[in-house]
Amino acid sequence: MRSVTYSMGVSLDGYIVGPDGGFDWTAPDEEVFRLVTDEIRGVGVHLLGRRLYETMLYWETADQDPSLDDSMLEWAAIWKPLPKVVFSTTLPAVQGNARLASGGLTEEIERLRAEPGEGDIAIGGATLAAEAAALGLIDEYRARVYPVLVGGGLPFFPQHERRVDLELVETRTFSSRVVYLHYRVAR
Repeated sequence: MRSVTYSMGVSLDGYIVGPDGGFDWTAPDEEVFRLVTDEIRGVGVHLLGRRLYETMLYWETADQDPSLDDSMLEWAAIWKPLPKVVFSTTLPAVQGNARLASGGLTEEIERLRAEPGEGDIAIGGATLAAEAAALGLIDEYRARVYPVLVGGGLPFFPQHERRVDLELVETRTFSSRVVYLHYRVAR
């Protein structure tokens, strides 16, 4: 069965964006970017909330940007054809290899798990991930912890009143002082 994964950059105090909405502190160096690229290779479909979808729209045409280096062009070549499901009540349409979700999060994940296919079901965006976590749908958490305290903002971990035990799968420390933590939900 396909795993549902949640992978994002996060500040040491637990936020994916700061109180001002900024996330410039998550800009990956070459080593971290390689990890992110390797992760996305293992994804079969990506579920996104509206805000992350709009942020990631850049990559639909990034291959036309002459300033991109080879690693970013490689990312764009993987991201662009990747099937995406966007959860939004305000977007009338989406672009690229994306579709608007036709059902709730549980129904979409159940449908994707039942379909034949390779690769993980990745969830992007803290709000959508919080909903998935509250419903017990996330199988793996992958956090790239950046050495910064931002003091507030949008939390990486959902705020629900339910204990979730985790099993450590992998840790890695990068030369940029970013620490990668990969956990599997203990079931």
